[in-house]
Amino acid sequence: MPIDTFWKNIVFVPLLLAFAPADHVSAAPQLSLTSDTIFRSLERDTSEKNNTQVLPVYEYLQLYYGDRENKGFSFHGYGWGRSDLGDDIFFDKNEDGELLYGYMEYSHSSNNLNIKLGRQHVFAGIANESVDGLRVTGDITPYFTLSAYGGLPVSLDKENGRNGDSIWGAKIAHHKGTLYNVGVSYKQIYNDDIEDEEILGIDLALTPAGPISFSGLSSRNLLSNEWAEHSYEAPFRLFEKNVRPYFHQFEYDGLFNTRSNSADPFRFLAGTDETLTIIGSDIYWWQSEKWDLAFKVKNYDYDIRTDTSRFYSSLLTWHGEELSQVGGEMGVMEGAAAENDYLLGRAFFYWDQPADNKAFDFVTGDLLYVYYNETIFGQDNSLFLSLGIGSHFFNKSLAVKLSVDYSSDPFYDNDFRGTLRIISKFPLLKEE
Repeated sequence: MPIDTFWKNIVFVPLLLAFAPADHVSAAPQLSLTSDTIFRSLERDTSEKNNTQVLPVYEYLQLYYGDRENKGFSFHGYGWGRSDLGDDIFFDKNEDGELLYGYMEYSHSSNNLNIKLGRQHVFAGIANESVDGLRVTGDITPYFTLSAYGGLPVSLDKENGRNGDSIWGAKIAHHKGTLYNVGVSYKQIYNDDIEDEEILGIDLALTPAGPISFSGLSSRNLLSNEWAEHSYEAPFRLFEKNVRPYFHQFEYDGLFNTRSNSADPFRFLAGTDETLTIIGSDIYWWQSEKWDLAFKVKNYDYDIRTDTSRFYSSLLTWHGEELSQVGGEMGVMEGAAAENDYLLGRAFFYWDQPADNKAFDFVTGDLLYVYYNETIFGQDNSLFLSLGIGSHFFNKSLAVKLSVDYSSDPFYDNDFRGTLRIISKFPLLKEE
């Protein structure tokens, strides 16, 4: 279906609903602004200078207007900007900010209707896209739900402008309570009037009465006529243990796009005729309220590459008061490639509400050490250290977090990084 026909079919819906009454007309809508300011410090080598001091400042702003307790109209906005207080060289070819989302939303309990208009992120079966456009979701019968969207793909807005760009897709799902949900979804993207992507997928979730469930997704590239992805898992509970076996298969020629106008950063993997199959399982055992134990195993198998590898690890965690916890992990990776043949050790802690200390609310730490069986660029180990503290003020409307990280590995020697994060919440309009 051409995108203009799709728009003609659904664009009148929000116009009609704009005059429809909400479930409840709130007498006290909320207007809130959240500021998340992040200061970072690090050194990097650039094409012009070594050991360049990089001091980026990020500002994330989130705006909300509406009634969180009742359905109706609301507005959601979120974006970020960056300024470099250092040499201003490291980010000279990168964007200095972006609107992540900004949309009007209308919800109504009748048929679970939900409409979003503006920049938004769409999750609908195979869709995981940022779109400037319209999305409509609702129940068409007690057992069927329809979701449809259309507009301009945000990922292609820098590729020769937006003229000739479009995206549209839909998902129809059949469900019966929480017993099962089966959906079929479709997505088509045009870039500069050239069809860039056309994907068809099916997803399902089965939750029968009992200790086991099953869910997954398969997608097929209709342009290359090849499968793109199969991802399935079947978690179940056995003798007080939660077991999550899973299966993932990625066919690169169907998953990645070879066309030069594609915005996919991994398009260079297309055309390799490679297939990656991952089979594994996680086992979680809550021995008591204080202790839990986890085991993980994962096998990576390539059809063409020869570095098939396996990863095994065990994780032990002790839980204290509030959110406090201390844990450790031991793991081993077995593979043909040097970077996939190593031993791993990790220790971490989170100390919540340190006793008799009012200066900060929590202390956190993480240590990761990796020993490679073969040297990589003359180095046979990697080390990562992180320490952080944080505190809340003014009835938790202000949060301050400080962390210092150190890493040394075959790719970066003695890398120090510092991060200061300040989160402020401003209730501009609230119920008296």
